[in-house]
Amino acid sequence: MSADTRPPISASLRIRNKIMETFQRLGLPVGPIHLLKVRGRKSGKEYSNPVAPVEIAGTQYVLQAFPESDWVKNVRAAGEGVMVRGRKHWHVRLEEVPLSERGPIVRELPKQVPMGVGIYVKNGVVEDASPEAFERAAPRIPVFRVVPD
Repeated sequence: MSADTRPPISASLRIRNKIMETFQRLGLPVGPIHLLKVRGRKSGKEYSNPVAPVEIAGTQYVLQAFPESDWVKNVRAAGEGVMVRGRKHWHVRLEEVPLSERGPIVRELPKQVPMGVGIYVKNGVVEDASPEAFERAAPRIPVFRVVPD
């Protein structure tokens, strides 16, 4: 792998993300998708990323299929952002979940967001779409607790 550790993002994924952003901006939420807006750690520019939160006992979590992506680095640096769902916006703190607590959270992803599982398998983050595979892969999956301000 080259010095650039960012994961390759396919053109089709970029197009799907832009479509989801457009629907959200028009006030038309799609499925469980939200937009997460976070300031870039270097540029200070606001970036929007579609996310599908997992909810456990009233707490939302966002997970990322690209562990070393700029998205993850920006969230770690900013520690906050804005969640958008249709026309609703709310400021949130984003707390990274310790490795030891991730298993039960990531195990929920295939149950709650089955349409999002394929990208984790395709990226090689998990071996298959089972909750058990997600739990085994928990240390490799960045997880952030969404705390409304």
